[in-house]
Amino acid sequence: MSVKKAIIPVAGMGTRFLPATKAQPKEMLPVVDKPVIQYIVEEATAAGVETVIFVTALGKRAIEDHFDRNFELEYRLKQKGKTEILKDIKSVEKLADFAFVRQREPKGDGHALLSAAPLIGDEPVAVLFGDDIIDLNRSAISELMETYERSKAPVLAVTKVPRKNVSQYGVIDGKRISDKEWLVKSFVEKPDPKEAPSTEAVVGRYVITPDIFNILKSQKAGKDGEIRLADAFISYIEAGGELYARSFKGVRYDCGNKLDFVLAQVEIGLQHPEIKRGLRSYLKKRFK
Repeated sequence: MSVKKAIIPVAGMGTRFLPATKAQPKEMLPVVDKPVIQYIVEEATAAGVETVIFVTALGKRAIEDHFDRNFELEYRLKQKGKTEILKDIKSVEKLADFAFVRQREPKGDGHALLSAAPLIGDEPVAVLFGDDIIDLNRSAISELMETYERSKAPVLAVTKVPRKNVSQYGVIDGKRISDKEWLVKSFVEKPDPKEAPSTEAVVGRYVITPDIFNILKSQKAGKDGEIRLADAFISYIEAGGELYARSFKGVRYDCGNKLDFVLAQVEIGLQHPEIKRGLRSYLKKRFK
């Protein structure tokens, strides 16, 4: 069964970007001329996803409005003859079928996925977290889908990080089965750098199966009161399930991190047809 649905959890408060996120969702912060969340949706739909389910919270209405029609804006743009901008605006609402569910309590990423479970049914689903832009013409989630189509098992995205930074991530230990794939033997959440089994860190892209949802449904909250997807992966492996990891092409920007957010502006700006020449000229003058 191919992957036709995606869950995008966007219920976080965006505290790392306060005060900018006091009155707007962090996912709506623009990178050049599109909000972060649109890049993530475009990645999913480029891989063949037809239905996108957002897990939201209070204060996230702007995300829903962004992917809905704005008749007044369309009318004004048409009236002023701004046909190219109108085309861009209308293309957003046509990217996919969109659904929105509320995570009623901030009880972890696993709990957020459970909020969307009634809309999934007995099928695999892509999961893309709302902070990561992965800059490449080919979508990163499509690479995970390739591994899923062969294995029919859950797949998580990994990228190599400096050993000193592994304590910020979940890290895998596994058997390499190709130059870009691993059969995961264990999953360690935020290990001490000296004890980490590898430097292959998990990032916010997954393909998960009904088995993972079944574990989440019976999973008890951790010490912090949250239900974690990472704990479900650990339980799944311990029960004998096969879990795969896949590295991806392209550069990942953690747009929940201020430095990466600025770097995304620069790198994507250097590819943007309207501003790339001017930006490149400025950078040469600034750093010559």
